[in-house]
Amino acid sequence: MTRPDDRPAARPIPEVLLQQIREVVGSKGLVEDAAAIEPYLHEERGLFVGHCAAVVRPACTGEVARVVALCAKAGVPVVPHGGNTGLVGGGVPRGGVVLSTARLDRIRHIDPANRTMTVEAGVILADVQRAADETGALFPLSLGAEGSCRIGGNLATNAGGMNVVRYGNARDLVLGLEVVLPDGRIWDGLRSLRKNNTGYELKQLFLGSEGTLGIITAAVLKLFAKPRTSETALVAVPTLDAAVELFRRLNDAAGDALSGFELIARIALDFCLRHIPGCTDPFGEPHPWYVLLKLTSPRPNDPLRDALEEVLGAAWDAGVVLDAVVAQSETQAAELWRIRESIPEAQKPEGGSIKNDVSVPLSRVPDFIDRATRAVEDALPGIRAVPFGHLGDGNIHFNLSQPVGMDRAAYLAEWERIERIVSDIAAELDGSFSAEHGIGELKRSSLLRYKSDVEIDLMRRLKRALDPQGIMNPGKVL
Repeated sequence: MTRPDDRPAARPIPEVLLQQIREVVGSKGLVEDAAAIEPYLHEERGLFVGHCAAVVRPACTGEVARVVALCAKAGVPVVPHGGNTGLVGGGVPRGGVVLSTARLDRIRHIDPANRTMTVEAGVILADVQRAADETGALFPLSLGAEGSCRIGGNLATNAGGMNVVRYGNARDLVLGLEVVLPDGRIWDGLRSLRKNNTGYELKQLFLGSEGTLGIITAAVLKLFAKPRTSETALVAVPTLDAAVELFRRLNDAAGDALSGFELIARIALDFCLRHIPGCTDPFGEPHPWYVLLKLTSPRPNDPLRDALEEVLGAAWDAGVVLDAVVAQSETQAAELWRIRESIPEAQKPEGGSIKNDVSVPLSRVPDFIDRATRAVEDALPGIRAVPFGHLGDGNIHFNLSQPVGMDRAAYLAEWERIERIVSDIAAELDGSFSAEHGIGELKRSSLLRYKSDVEIDLMRRLKRALDPQGIMNPGKVL
């Protein structure tokens, strides 16, 4: 289901503006060749194709500000672009220029005593993690695309990932921001304070705003104590209610040592066994549901294994647990996590996939998965529900693989109908239709459907106040 831009083509950008931009960023900072621009016009899932006049690659915040000021004066749209790993079309340009943060790639400062790191927006997430590790600390944001996504995009979309249970979403990991506003001014909010009670918390306007209110150019990130003891286990459970009960028991026993708690449906494991080379079933027989969990501690030789085995033993006696594999080495732990991380890739050979990123209160996850599965099966017989994801924070990736033998294009044409069924159920359970992927272009109509009139009015007022010309990533979110 590719969605090209079917709106009238934007007016050509004046050559004088391109020349002014070239003078700011230099010849290597301006991409005008059609073949070189092409990768910036597509997004991860292949759902959208856009167009733009040029790609601008500034090398510093000052260059970003000057480029944005020139575009603002000319009324030309600016579309921020990070690692292009977004899943809702938020970085697909609809005219104007793409502003890539790839060259804003410096780690400006690390303060070990204050446990902070100041980085530019174009630093790849894995490099942020590595730099923290080299100083004996941890930056906990972790997701499947961490080898290519950029920290500015992670913050602009409020990314979630595997460690939200313990450390929170991306917005919880930021102390300060530097932002280029839609008129080209620079807001320097790069403060590394944990207490700063001086009025409105401006950084929260830009975290999760998907580049529609300004361009994040740098951030002060929180660092944490580096884990020195870790335990990973894959646990088979009979029901979703049992999975929720196991979380309660572990949370009570281990507290914030519980850093990851992921749900895997049997069908997801089957797909991995079928399509991921080297993937093996850790158990001797199939089970309906699995939980992949991780406990960590900054203390060497912390007896996490004892606590884990005690909880699992009591859960076994209560019928909450059917079987469990506790990793005996870092290699085995990595193999278990590889199963979870491979699920999206394993779905691809099964045909089209209608993907839903929803959240509900943890206690309502079993009800959501049961109701949503029955509803989509009634709506489209043969559809295959593949629920997995961050059970510990109530975020379920409710992916739906096409019926066996159905035409892929015909199946993907059902996207909006099926997505609405799923989102309606999430909303009825006090949940969200978008837990961590954002709104972008894909979910704009859902935003209007599920947000209240007051919320939409406030969001539009903020947009008009900060970006009265509407040039920042137009067509996204609102």
